[in-house]
Amino acid sequence: MTSAPTAEDLITYYGMEPIPREGGLYRRTWAGPEGPDGHPAGSAIVALLTTRPGDFSALHRLPVDEVWHFYLGDPLELLLLAPDGGTRTAVLGPDVLGGQHVQFTVPAGTWMGGRVAAGGAWSFFGCTMAPGFTPGDYEHGDAADLAARYPAEAARIVELCRP
Repeated sequence: MTSAPTAEDLITYYGMEPIPREGGLYRRTWAGPEGPDGHPAGSAIVALLTTRPGDFSALHRLPVDEVWHFYLGDPLELLLLAPDGGTRTAVLGPDVLGGQHVQFTVPAGTWMGGRVAAGGAWSFFGCTMAPGFTPGDYEHGDAADLAARYPAEAARIVELCRP
C-alpha cells in the first residue's frame, strides 16, 4: 500500500498553477465542447489550498451554479453570501455524518470564498460548472462593499478579500 500523498505531491502530479486573482493552485482537468456563446458545455478543475499566509480562495461570484467536491486533506470552510442577504458557512470534508460535505453546490450569484479550516494544513478539492467556466464569468469581491452589505460577516469578509 502506498502512503497518502502530500500537498507537494499533488501540486507536482497535476502540474498546478496559481489561480489568477482568486488564490490557491489549480489545474483544469476537463472542458466540454464550446457552444455558440464561447462557453464550454461544462468544465472541471482540481484545486489546492494551504494554510500558508495569503493562501485562500478570495470572495468571488459566478453566473451559474458551481459544484465543489472534497477529495483529500483537511476540511475547507466556504463562506457563502447569498443575494437575499443570507449568510452561511459550508464545510467540505470527509466527516459527512458530522455535517461536512464531500459535494456542495453554490448557487449562481452567491459570493463564495474559502480557506483551510483551523488546525488543518491543506485541502485538495475540485469544482465543476455547466455551462463551463470562462475568465469573464469571474467577479472579484470588494471587501468594503461586501462588508457593508453583510455586516455580521464583516471580519471574515475582510480576511477573504484581496485587492
